[in-house]
Amino acid sequence: MGKTLSYRPRPGEIPTSPGVYRFRDENARVLYVGKAKNLRARLSNYFAPLPSLHERTRRMVTTAKSVEWTVVGSDIDALQLEYTWIKEFEPPFNVKFRDDKTYPYLAVTLGDEAPRVLVTRNPRIRGAKYFGPYPKIWAVHETIDLMIKAFPIRTCSDSSYKRAMQSGRPCFPGQIGRCGGPCSGRVSLDEHRAMVNDFVSFLNGNDKRFVTEATKKMREAAAVQDYEAAARYRDRLQALEAVLDKSAVVLKDSVDADLFGLAHDELSAAVQQFIVRGGRIRGVRSWTVDKELDLSTAELVDSVLQRAYDSGAVVDIPREILVPELPEDAAELETWLAGLRGKGKVRLHTAQRGEKAALMQTAVINAKNALMLYKTRRSADFVARSQALTDIQTAIGMEQAPLRIECFDVSHLSGTNIVASMVVFEDGLPRKDQYRRFSIAESTDDTESIYQVLSRRLAYLTEPEAGELETTDADAAAEAVAKPRKFAYPPQLLIVDGGQPQVHAARRALLESGRDDIQLVGMAKRLEEIWLPDSDYPVILPRNSEALFLLQRVRDEAHRFAITYQRAKRRNDISSVLADIPGLGPARVKSLLRHFGSVAKLKQATPEAITEVAGIGPALASAIHAQLNSR
Repeated sequence: MGKTLSYRPRPGEIPTSPGVYRFRDENARVLYVGKAKNLRARLSNYFAPLPSLHERTRRMVTTAKSVEWTVVGSDIDALQLEYTWIKEFEPPFNVKFRDDKTYPYLAVTLGDEAPRVLVTRNPRIRGAKYFGPYPKIWAVHETIDLMIKAFPIRTCSDSSYKRAMQSGRPCFPGQIGRCGGPCSGRVSLDEHRAMVNDFVSFLNGNDKRFVTEATKKMREAAAVQDYEAAARYRDRLQALEAVLDKSAVVLKDSVDADLFGLAHDELSAAVQQFIVRGGRIRGVRSWTVDKELDLSTAELVDSVLQRAYDSGAVVDIPREILVPELPEDAAELETWLAGLRGKGKVRLHTAQRGEKAALMQTAVINAKNALMLYKTRRSADFVARSQALTDIQTAIGMEQAPLRIECFDVSHLSGTNIVASMVVFEDGLPRKDQYRRFSIAESTDDTESIYQVLSRRLAYLTEPEAGELETTDADAAAEAVAKPRKFAYPPQLLIVDGGQPQVHAARRALLESGRDDIQLVGMAKRLEEIWLPDSDYPVILPRNSEALFLLQRVRDEAHRFAITYQRAKRRNDISSVLADIPGLGPARVKSLLRHFGSVAKLKQATPEAITEVAGIGPALASAIHAQLNSR
């Protein structure tokens, strides 16, 4: 038996977010469902050397043939989704869950004179408001414990309540601070009813209005030095925030919907479909596609829905379908879907706010992760990379495949802080140790910047070899030869980000340097066109070709590297200017930029506006204003 598993993902492919993972066998049957606060850390435990695993775990991972995961918004979301999928798939390696009717709910008995909050498995209490179900009973108790700190409503039994109201003595839970109903002697029936309404309102919509009110009252109490009241509001605020952090993936019980999350770029798209039935995620489908045309999100939605529901098989179409954007023919799609459904209408719409919007955001995050994983695995495939290099050679008429590719991009902010990047790909893979960054002092436009950068880069190719340096020491010369020079190797293919103007500027630099052995192309982003120096028409590569995929990745990497440097340089520039002001350290500089959002807005701010930043007084604000406006 080998010590590693063939389907083990690379560590960098697994996200570090909370989520739920599934192991499947060769027939795609789900063998095991688990949850994790950190998917990468948790899954790495399963791929430890096989002899070190527990016997049952070893049997599971060796039976499985694949592993997949779904990212969610929080740990409680992962808990809920794990519960749902264990019930749905009944994995043989999981502990069996019981039937729905045995699972606990949080209930508020609104029909009572003094409503109470309780844990119950009885779904038919007259006049009660239910929240849940919860997969674990401790989750209900934990929620109640947190909530009654913020909204101290009744928790005692009906018999204790009646006895306390008749005798005038507080109930036992009230005596130990566990009950805040009228039976505790602290509030009237009307005051308690108002608190119950707030309790229900908060759980219904995770209403952050209560957080704002608690924060305001805490600050007001502290301002008048009523520290006991401030402490009470602080405790309430902490309880509210703890409950908000434990929001669940579960929607209302009446919700039947499909949610489609999309992530796409010029060449590829990833789709994540969440199937919600009875308010819970019953399943997830995901797939990636190569885009033949440059489609917008709305146009993609159109084709995605047709693919999802016109599969030739019987499909379960819900009443509600949520998408990122509505296509132009939304009404026609609704009619078509209603016809396939065969009963009632189908509503196609976007989620703007609330729990559906939050779930849609989760679907989009999963789609982005799927797209990133697809690109990573495609780039790492040796056969695909070899095919890409061969296709590039054929498309632009090179004598040999471009084993070394260099790409250059220019970035600036309204003509200021001009920088450029150079990225290097060898055998279709990035060589980050050979990336370079350039600062450009003055330039009239992008073409001039390209010319300057290429001239500087090509100058290194004409430098003498290290062994030709002036030295009489043979050992020193040999040591110098052994050390690689900066920009030591010429590329077979040089790419500039842009169209004909940028290509002509780069060609001028090549001609002046005397290099006629380097193929030059430009890549225009709008239509992914490939421009050659001697052609009036671009080369159009097939949109699903490995060649275009590789060129796009190289160009995008150069753009990312340039943008990162340009932003860092911008921050360093303003930080160096402000660092000359006495009393203004890195923390305050960071606070200033965070408060105003940009250097331009900070420059436009008055001294009075600058004093609004914590830690900045009138004298310091005047000094900052004078320093920035003296440049």
